[in-house]
Amino acid sequence: MKTKSGFTPFQILINNKVTLVDIVKFLFKRKRPEGFGTGFTLIEIIIVVAIVVTLATLAIPNVLRARHNANEMAAVASCRVVVTAAQNFYANATPHTYPGSFSDFVAPISDPPYIDDVLASGTKQGYNFTYTFIDTESFTLHADPVVDGKTGTRHFYADEVSVIKANPTAIAGPDDPVVE
Repeated sequence: MKTKSGFTPFQILINNKVTLVDIVKFLFKRKRPEGFGTGFTLIEIIIVVAIVVTLATLAIPNVLRARHNANEMAAVASCRVVVTAAQNFYANATPHTYPGSFSDFVAPISDPPYIDDVLASGTKQGYNFTYTFIDTESFTLHADPVVDGKTGTRHFYADEVSVIKANPTAIAGPDDPVVE
C-alpha cells in the first residue's frame, strides 16, 4: 500500500522521513478487508513498540547523564553556599570564629539561618557534605557522591580560602585542581 507521496511506509521509515505521528496517521487511514474489525494488527503493534523502545534506549542515557551533571553542579553551588555562610558567620561572630558544625549555621544558633535545613542535614541532591571545624581560623568542607558513579563522579573540597577543588577518583583535598 502506497501513501500520498508514492512511497510505502517502510520506504519512508528507511529514508528517515517519517515521525511517530505519521505512522499513527497511516495506521488509522488504511482500508481493511471485509469482515475485519478496526483494531490494530499484531505486526503494527510490534512496529510501534519497537520504535518506542528504540527512542527510549536513545533518550534514557542522556537523561541520566544530565541528572548526574546537575547533581555535580548543585554540589558545587552548595559548597559555595557553605563557604560563603562560614565567612559570614566568621565576620559576625565575636570573637571571630568559624562555625563548629552544620548545626551552627541554622536556627536556633543562627537567626536568621545562614543555610537551609536540607543542606545543614549533610545530604543534598545526591551528595553528602562533611563540614569539619579545625580551629577558630580554619575549617574544611567535603562533598562526596552518595552513590559514587551514579549520583555524581567528582568529589569536592573547600576551606576558608573559598576555593573549591575537585577530584574525579577519590576524596578531594587541598592539592587537587580548582573547579572552574
